[in-house]
Amino acid sequence: MKILVCVKQVPDMASKFKPNAANVWFDETDLAFRMNEYDEYAVEEAIRLKEQLDSGSADLVVLSIGPSRVVEAVKKALAMGCDRGVHIRDDESYLKDPWQIASLVAAYAKGEHFDIVFTGMQSLDRGSAQVGPTLAEALGYSCVTTVIGFSLEGGVITAKRELEGGAKGVIRLKLPAVITCQLGLNTPRYPTLPNIMKARKKEIAVFEVAELGVENPRTVTERFFAPVKKGCGLVLEGEAAALAGKVVEILKQSTIVLRGQP
Repeated sequence: MKILVCVKQVPDMASKFKPNAANVWFDETDLAFRMNEYDEYAVEEAIRLKEQLDSGSADLVVLSIGPSRVVEAVKKALAMGCDRGVHIRDDESYLKDPWQIASLVAAYAKGEHFDIVFTGMQSLDRGSAQVGPTLAEALGYSCVTTVIGFSLEGGVITAKRELEGGAKGVIRLKLPAVITCQLGLNTPRYPTLPNIMKARKKEIAVFEVAELGVENPRTVTERFFAPVKKGCGLVLEGEAAALAGKVVEILKQSTIVLRGQP
């Protein structure tokens, strides 16, 4: 069985962000980068599937698109248990919309004939949640999203999904398929030192965007900007009965809600 897992390197969300010089994305200066959290669950589930199967019959590939720094995310996935890596080198991947990213992955994947593809539900920086379903459409695969439970038996996937409002649903589908993974699907493992050393010897194939072809974008980022700072809030402390009068007085003075009311 051939398994593909797609990962993205994203900045630490606790960082302070500012627009870049072109005002179309954030400035990467002084930012720390890590594997996208949702993708860690995808990698773990792909490795568990490989372990479930006869390891000699499963080929697990990890793929990432981006500049040279994304190789670190690929290496982490290799240290967790993936067999080989693919880096689609693109210094301007941040300018590409989900359609273009999915098209690049599909251009590589079509030649490999993967049985199953795992992705994170969404990336923490862009958060579109569109790459997985768009990739499935490009490949002609079935797709199930927001997966929090996964099993494969007899070529049939049973997937438990998280739905809106906290509801859950179960879907069964046949291979080939694309699975997008939600937080809580599993507990991602930490790479051990021996596996980190082994990962250094694993293959990482590099492809240039020009080799795969780039689709025209469906969406374009016009402007990326920091939100305008507004006035701060007011915190009132004390008993509810005593605070009610203060709230009414503040509304009369500062808003038009109660103006003119007795």
